[in-house]
Amino acid sequence: MSEEVTAKDSIVNRISAQSIVELHFALKLDDGSVVDSTFEKQPAKFTMGDGSLLPGFEQVLIGLPEGVRQAFLIKPEQGFGMPNPNNVQKVKREQFAQDIELTEGFMVSFADANKAELPGIIKSFDEQWVWVDFNHPLAGKTLTFDVQIISVRQPDQMSD
Repeated sequence: MSEEVTAKDSIVNRISAQSIVELHFALKLDDGSVVDSTFEKQPAKFTMGDGSLLPGFEQVLIGLPEGVRQAFLIKPEQGFGMPNPNNVQKVKREQFAQDIELTEGFMVSFADANKAELPGIIKSFDEQWVWVDFNHPLAGKTLTFDVQIISVRQPDQMSD
């Protein structure tokens, strides 16, 4: 009986470092609120190591077989990191359009030196200055990463 289980188990595709993975996922905060989810739409498909997922999220997937659904607690250090106080910048209020009503928590977008979009959250403001937090909104947060593995393929199985 144990030989049969071992033989079957070797047939099941498990996630490894170069696997092509299709999965559903949900990211949840400590209070249970869902930040992002694919469960109600198309599953995510990616190759492990391609940068689609942060390394801390990929690490918990290694070894999981097709068909499994599991939830993992992702600490900030394995997720989006800890907030960096240097990422809170003081910007002259005059750099904001006159018609923008500034409120704490409002998301604004700037262009960096390479003209790439750089989103920030207004942390506070006064008559002359606006403090904008450019940390990732999930920095410092412990997340629950709920995954359902739909399929796992290895690069050499792509013709199957």
